[in-house]
Amino acid sequence: MAAPLRSGEKFGIIYDMKLDPTKMKDWQIAEAAEETLRPAKDLIEELAIREDEWEPYGRVLAKVDATKVLKRLGAKKRGKYIDVTAITPTALGEGKTTTTLGLVEGLGRLGKKVIGCVRQPSGGPTFNIKGSAAGGGLAQVVPLTALSLGLTGDIDAITNANNLAMVALNSRMQHEQNHDDEWLAERGLKRLDIDPERIQFRWAMDFCAQGLRNIEIGKGGKLDGYNTASGFYITVASEVMAILAMSNDLADLRNRLSKIIVAYSRSGAPITTKDLEVDGAMCALLVNAIKPTLMQSLEGQPMFVHAGPFANIAIGQNSVVADRLACALGDYVVTESGFASDMGFEKFWNIKCRCSGLKPDAVVLVATVRALKAHGGAPKVKAGLPLDPVYTTENLELLEKGCDNLLAHIDIIRRSGIQPVVCLNAFYTDTGAERALVRRVAESAGASFAVSDHWLKGGEGALELANAVIEACEKPNNFEFLSSLDEPLGERIEKLVKEVYGGDGVDFEPLAKEKLAQFEANPDTARLSVCCAKTQYSLSHDPTLLGRPKGWRMPVKDILIYQGAGLIVPVAGEIKLMPGTSASPAYRRIDVDTDTGKVKGLF
Repeated sequence: MAAPLRSGEKFGIIYDMKLDPTKMKDWQIAEAAEETLRPAKDLIEELAIREDEWEPYGRVLAKVDATKVLKRLGAKKRGKYIDVTAITPTALGEGKTTTTLGLVEGLGRLGKKVIGCVRQPSGGPTFNIKGSAAGGGLAQVVPLTALSLGLTGDIDAITNANNLAMVALNSRMQHEQNHDDEWLAERGLKRLDIDPERIQFRWAMDFCAQGLRNIEIGKGGKLDGYNTASGFYITVASEVMAILAMSNDLADLRNRLSKIIVAYSRSGAPITTKDLEVDGAMCALLVNAIKPTLMQSLEGQPMFVHAGPFANIAIGQNSVVADRLACALGDYVVTESGFASDMGFEKFWNIKCRCSGLKPDAVVLVATVRALKAHGGAPKVKAGLPLDPVYTTENLELLEKGCDNLLAHIDIIRRSGIQPVVCLNAFYTDTGAERALVRRVAESAGASFAVSDHWLKGGEGALELANAVIEACEKPNNFEFLSSLDEPLGERIEKLVKEVYGGDGVDFEPLAKEKLAQFEANPDTARLSVCCAKTQYSLSHDPTLLGRPKGWRMPVKDILIYQGAGLIVPVAGEIKLMPGTSASPAYRRIDVDTDTGKVKGLF
């Protein structure tokens, strides 16, 4: 694989085109760059992927058959593996994806054979308040429009596979209600006796639609389905999405889909997609979705985009398949975990790495002066509203107090056996004294530190970060999982709260306590990984507890089982599996230039 083309060469679009993020919006930068993006076939050749291992999607996108590539390459030496996580964010996010892209571009500027791996953006945030998760400024995945508006159809396929299971479930309940055993037997069916009070599965939609959280279906006559309570979750929170992210190949995907528990019978037996005989058809909808999509950074480095589960209500990782593929092809691989280290990195550490067999060589912890001031007691950051002036003027007292949150996340990463590289994602309003304070706090805690100005300067602005990461990758680490899967499930949940979140313990509410006992008594579920669903805005379950809260206990009101994904999901606090749409969503500002057909207003 040849070194990626860099600034000043044919594809040095950032400097050749004089793109300025202080004067242009993200979508304008991405649009200006589209005409000079590298053809997908050039990236494919650079990665030494063979003709029968990929298929084009237009000029600049491609699907790669990771199974074929990995089978051909076997167990050869893998590239250095780097995870990017963050401190507890504000509602605006702290630029974790932007930093991931900046690091990829910075490593590329140093001549490294680097590949980035990120999640596919969900339509929920894209059309709501958070945006499309493409990065920003001069550190973006491109083309932005394709990335934000469906890409190669993976999320649509997941939505359809999920909803096909719901169609099968409701249809089966209707026919069992309306017909006797003889009628069922004539059609090759055995009565499942599904308990309508114990349906575990829901419909999926990839928008934030709070009005669909709780619904009633099957109203009408006997031919209109089974009348029961139901609801929707956002597609990226569905078990099918988690399965796509966790699967190693198509065979693994097929096997996991068959294990999904959609309901329980009246006698308490689990009803799976295999029992409904819908698992094969679900897999048929996902044959293309298991293949990562090849895109690129603004500076022309290859990027694999695959899967998109949220980290607050799911595992928050791009796919195992994409990371394994990238590690087989590149010398450096930069992957990203959603939200903060207590959420995304913890699940990367204890779930994804256990599943993939990969071990990280370095971890980057992204922080911003803005978020640290918020944790120090500054007025709340609200999406869509102007920032309080305290965020854009020097205030060392608030900043130093807020660094308690930074120290908590350093400790979380250190608990995994790795010393993090703290990256201060630079804002032009940061002062020299503020940057020096954060550096002092990070280095006094034993972490490496770098300021990165990738949003403004692309790869050139990320050279300090890139060099710090290269140095970190050469240091040995003692990476180990938080718990053994042989430890009792309840104890593993308790350890997660105490040793990662910093709480005093767990209070299981009656429903959660009942389910915990059932799961611990079953050998098939007792060893599943713990994937907590909680707020991303606090180390605790309570989004109002900022900084590094002490003296709290986590209430668990329910425990879900994602048997196909291999996950037990404690639900803490008031977390919702279907987010709501704000009063000032992004769709109000997205439109199309009817003369050119180009989309504008994405961010």
